[in-house]
Amino acid sequence: MDVGAIINPPATKDRAAISKAQENQDRFLHLLVAQMKNQDPMNPMENAQLTTQIAQIQTVTGVENLNANIEKLVQQTQQAQAFQGVAMVGRDVTLEGRRLAVKSDGAEGSFNLEGPADRVRVLVTTAAGTVLDTIDLGAAGSGQHTFGWPRTGLDPDVELQFRVEAQRGGKPVNVTTYSRDMVVAVTTQGGKLGFLLASGARVGADAILSVD
Repeated sequence: MDVGAIINPPATKDRAAISKAQENQDRFLHLLVAQMKNQDPMNPMENAQLTTQIAQIQTVTGVENLNANIEKLVQQTQQAQAFQGVAMVGRDVTLEGRRLAVKSDGAEGSFNLEGPADRVRVLVTTAAGTVLDTIDLGAAGSGQHTFGWPRTGLDPDVELQFRVEAQRGGKPVNVTTYSRDMVVAVTTQGGKLGFLLASGARVGADAILSVD
């Protein structure tokens, strides 16, 4: 599980940010003192100019502190998301796709019809697209539907996929197919919460439609 990727020691970064801000401020003050010591006594630095320079270093220091606080907040948010994501491990999820979910007594899939259809059939295929079987579901209304397939005589380790063909009055009806999978690990690559599925796929949280 790649949760540790975002759990950085905040104290170390905080100290580094504070040290850098202090270093910049000290450098500025040294330069300012040197400038005042070496200024032309006949044309001394005006109060307004001195105030402006001091205000500039205060602004820079404030921005650096703000950036450090924002970075710390982002890290804490990512850490909280990662620990929340751990609760997903071992859970079944639904997402868009064409992979058949394998069960002990066969396989199952689901799909959504954008409108009613007078003919619906499911084509069970290999991952390469070879058709293994066709399931005639007849007419179906709009909305979500599920189907089962016995998977008799096939190696349980072979990945199966499916596609759905639906028609009404000889015209195709739009279909969205769904896959069932299981979360086996949480990832935080690139600072984004993601999930590794039993099928080997990696998906973001926004790809998961439902959790069982």
